[in-house]
Amino acid sequence: MTPIYQTSTYAQESPGNHKGFAYARGKNPTRLALEKNIAALENGKHCLCFSSGMGATDAVIKMLRPGDEVITGDDLYGGSYRMFEMVFAHFGIKFHYINLSDVENIKPLINEKTKLLWVETPTNPTMQIVDIEACAKIAKSNNLMLAVDNTFASPYLQNPLDLGADIVMHSATKYLGGHSDVIMGTLIVNDDALYQKLAFIHNSCGAVPGPMDSFLVLRGIKTLHLRMERHCSNGEKIAYYLQSHPRIEKVYWPGFETHPNHAIAKKQMRGYGGMISIVFKDKSVEETFRIASSFKVFTLAESLGGVESLVNHPATMTHASVPKTEREKVGVVDNLLRFSVGVEDIEDLLEDLKQALS
Repeated sequence: MTPIYQTSTYAQESPGNHKGFAYARGKNPTRLALEKNIAALENGKHCLCFSSGMGATDAVIKMLRPGDEVITGDDLYGGSYRMFEMVFAHFGIKFHYINLSDVENIKPLINEKTKLLWVETPTNPTMQIVDIEACAKIAKSNNLMLAVDNTFASPYLQNPLDLGADIVMHSATKYLGGHSDVIMGTLIVNDDALYQKLAFIHNSCGAVPGPMDSFLVLRGIKTLHLRMERHCSNGEKIAYYLQSHPRIEKVYWPGFETHPNHAIAKKQMRGYGGMISIVFKDKSVEETFRIASSFKVFTLAESLGGVESLVNHPATMTHASVPKTEREKVGVVDNLLRFSVGVEDIEDLLEDLKQALS
């Protein structure tokens, strides 16, 4: 097992002769082992680990300058939207939010100020599927960076670098860690110059994880393949159960042949994951809250990707920072719930859904 190098500084043989290890903000052996591990999982050359997924996202946007423009999806994680609009927009960076499920929507917005295309796929929480390869072609032909948030899929189901992305971001808090006991983010790249830019920001701004967190994610990754197989199999059974339930109007899960861009999901993913969202026929917020609070096995909580099953109300939780009119345009309505399907016994999960929805 990789040792936990619980140290902030390193002994040097002589002034300046530190062999790469001087101060743990810059480099730590436990973190370095994890970075090599995650780079390999994504078929990448370099990885940087951050103190959170938002810390990783922050580093990417910090490569931009006032006046630069970013094109991103309109169904975006609420924390990303909050950072883009309430932090970086104040520094003169402009963000365009569009439906990326049709990549043709990107082209009219590209101009000489456009520098970055930021993509989530599947998206949070309506599971939109974005064609990474098609986005990469558009980005390369227009000299843009393409960054893909691969959190929902994990490296087990999808590898954006192989499809032409320049940067892959993960909230390692989720499937990589897998046990809801660590906060971490990662960036993976192949280009040496891009890595050096990000590494400079990483060291200079200091959003680095500690060695214990790095150890925990290394431990989690050892079972990533086993957990993802169970997340996928449980997710599929639950998706079909929910699809046939009389109280539910809509189920968002990319494994359905009727799901928008299912063919693209089938092409670029190796499975459809354990993330599912539902919309109730009953539009009552009170009834949605009652159901969300009625589960015995699913836990009402933020986050996703852990071994335990979670239920989330995006409108008041993960997407509370997105204005109501904006979130409702993309389907994040008050009677929507999002499920992170865990690895528990499937009969326990189905029985819990049955009793909560009764």
